[in-house]
Amino acid sequence: MVTRLSTQDASFYFLEASSTPMHVGSLAVFRKPSNGLSYEELLCLVEERLRLVPRYRQKVREVALGLSRPVWVDDRDFDIEYHIRRSALPKPGSDAQLHDLVARLTSRALDVSRPLWEMYLVEGLSNDRFAIFTKSHASLVDGETALEITQVILDSAQTRPPMVEELWMPARAPSESTLIAGALAEMVSRPSEGVTALRMTLGGMAAALGGVMGAVGRVAAVVHAAAQVAPVTPLNAAISRSRRFAVAKTEVGDYRKIRANYGCEVNDVILAVISGAMRNWLLSRGEPVTESTAVRALVPMSVYATESEREDDEASGRGEWGDSRSMVSSFLIDLPVGEPNAVIRLSHLAHATEAQAMQSPRVTAKTLVRLSGFAPATLHAMGARVASSFSQRMFNLTITNAPGPQMPLYVGGARMLEMYPVSPLLKNQTLSIALTSYDGDVYYGLNADRDAMADVDVVAALLHESLEELLDASR
Repeated sequence: MVTRLSTQDASFYFLEASSTPMHVGSLAVFRKPSNGLSYEELLCLVEERLRLVPRYRQKVREVALGLSRPVWVDDRDFDIEYHIRRSALPKPGSDAQLHDLVARLTSRALDVSRPLWEMYLVEGLSNDRFAIFTKSHASLVDGETALEITQVILDSAQTRPPMVEELWMPARAPSESTLIAGALAEMVSRPSEGVTALRMTLGGMAAALGGVMGAVGRVAAVVHAAAQVAPVTPLNAAISRSRRFAVAKTEVGDYRKIRANYGCEVNDVILAVISGAMRNWLLSRGEPVTESTAVRALVPMSVYATESEREDDEASGRGEWGDSRSMVSSFLIDLPVGEPNAVIRLSHLAHATEAQAMQSPRVTAKTLVRLSGFAPATLHAMGARVASSFSQRMFNLTITNAPGPQMPLYVGGARMLEMYPVSPLLKNQTLSIALTSYDGDVYYGLNADRDAMADVDVVAALLHESLEELLDASR
């Protein structure tokens, strides 16, 4: 049976441009187990889990003359060794070398003639560690019918659970005449589909982006601050394909202390930390910063736990990192980077997000994590899809925030130490910030244009400085 790409999936597929590859990545760092984890063992592990993400064995096939949206078809020549690759840093590999490797891998487009994903086993890291970097095209992961592959290879126990053996046989590929006949039949029965296909073929993909996808509930797109074009900032410029990648690691406990002291939400604290970092980054560049200066951010994913869940989780030490609301929301918000006082910045953001929160459907963070395993990888992919559906003239920066479990996870017996999301850059946007909480820490991944954001490491350092500023104020 031929499965046609949804209108939104097809839009992401066609939106891929030379300077804006639309794949979502994740970088996980592991402690090497006593018996190691070989490349062959990783191949076997992923291969046995592929039945949980069948689309990872499928490729996109376009219909002749653009008569209809492309279709997903089984890759009859599927080669798992092509998709899972081995890389090594010169020992002892540093974190800076690892991040440079991730930047170079992120810069490369995926091969559209094959299933749209790649995984890299990176060996040679210092302190007896290794890393796994995965990238998946945004059209591949919708959070509902297709999850991001990182979710299905992570286990909550060091011992791998037994999996049912499966013999996979690819379905016969449809002929060109079958695809054309199906497209014509669909155009007759649903004329609007033909118009949409034509729009995408002629380059009007943005017109086909409608609504926001669903996953374990619905994701709301609440546009409140979008009455005017986004402020002019250095964050918006023509970008190249080349990338830089930087990270910041902070402690969950610090955000909880600030939340408790000011009666706000953890998400408010995160936005305040980023606001402070962006303010100081602008100042470091000699940019004019006045009281009215703002950076407009699109926050496609903000996930909260309920008050009762938070109490249960904090008592057990194993749940999400706690907010008093429960929702997945998407909204535009002006970061008050012109305000010099960190506490007042936090107050402004808390009031701004409160109004947005009341309009969003409720989906608990606990439910997302429990239903879909390590949810952040998929949630970040969904966030990228949401961001792509907005006009880039409406915001300066994308901030994707997804929760993770506060307990250790493993791949093939190796404990995951760190997890950094890598969200794609949109056209004319030089920086995207994604963050994930996991096992007591909050991990920021900063993906940036190599030329326009040569100082992305400065932003990463300023995140720490901004958090310390709020901590000092709350003592």
